[in-house]
Amino acid sequence: MFRNVAELVELAESQNKKISDIMIEQEIEFTGKTFEQVYSQMEKNLEVMEQAVARGLEGVKSHSGLTGGDAVLLQKYIDSGRSLCGDTILDAVSKAVATNEVNAAMGTICATPTAGSAGVVPGTLFAVKNKLNPTKDEMIRFLFASGAFGFVVANNASISGAAGGCQAEVGSASGMAAAAIVEMAGGTPGQSAEAMAITLKNMLGLVCDPVAGLVEVPCVKRNAMGAANAMVAADMALAGITSRIPCDEVIDAMYKIGQTMPVALRETAQGGLAATPTGRELEAKIFGVSLNKREDS
Repeated sequence: MFRNVAELVELAESQNKKISDIMIEQEIEFTGKTFEQVYSQMEKNLEVMEQAVARGLEGVKSHSGLTGGDAVLLQKYIDSGRSLCGDTILDAVSKAVATNEVNAAMGTICATPTAGSAGVVPGTLFAVKNKLNPTKDEMIRFLFASGAFGFVVANNASISGAAGGCQAEVGSASGMAAAAIVEMAGGTPGQSAEAMAITLKNMLGLVCDPVAGLVEVPCVKRNAMGAANAMVAADMALAGITSRIPCDEVIDAMYKIGQTMPVALRETAQGGLAATPTGRELEAKIFGVSLNKREDS
C-alpha cells in the first residue's frame, strides 16, 4: 500500500483517513490477520509499555550497576516545581528513562523499534496522555501511527545501531513518536511527516557507542533526549513549521550517513564514549577485563 512517507501521507489525505488507519489496513493486508487480531496485538503492546513505565518509576537497578533510579529522580524533580523546561517534556523524559531502565534491568519492554530505543515512544505517549486525555483507542492508534513511520524507516534505511548508528535507533524512535504525537493532538498527516523529518534530521550522525557493550550508557539518556526532541518537533509541526528537506529525503540521508559511519561507532564498543578512559574502566570493572583485550587474546 505504501513504501515511503510521501505515499503514506497521500493515501491518508486522499482517503480522508488518519495515518493510523492506513497502517492498520496495511498490517491486515500484509499479515492476513483480521482487524480484531491486529488491534488486539497492539493493545497488548500498549499494556506491556504501561507496565514497563510503571515499574521503572518505582525504581530499578541494572545488574551491571551502570543504570537505574534516574526516572525516580526526575519525577521527584518535577514534583518540586523547580523544573525549567516544563512538566510535560520532563514527564516524557522520565518515562522514557523508566522504560529503558527496565530494559537494562532485564525486564519486559516492547521494542519500538528496538530494545535500545524502547523508551521514546511510550515515554512520550504516557506523558501526552496527561495533557490530551486520549481514549484507549486513541492510545492504541498512537502506536499504529508511530509504527507506520517505523515501517518506512525499516524498509528504506535501518533501525539497527549496528548498521546505522544510534541515529537509526533512537533517531528513528524519536521521529516515530513525534509523528504519532501530532496525530493524537489533532494534526494532519502532512504535519506528522513534518514532525518526523524535523526530529530525525536533528539526530543525524548520532553514533552507537555503548559502554562495555551494554545497552545502558549512554543509551538510557539518549532515549531521554530523544523523547524531548520528539515533543519539541511535534509542537513545531503543529505550529505550522515545515522541514525544508522532505521526510523521505531525510530518511535516505540517514541511511547514507549510516553506511559511511566507521565500524567503531556502530555498536561495537570500540569508539566514542565506550573508548574513553572511564568507559574502559567501567568495562574492566564489569567484565574483569576489557572487551577489546579479550578479543585480542
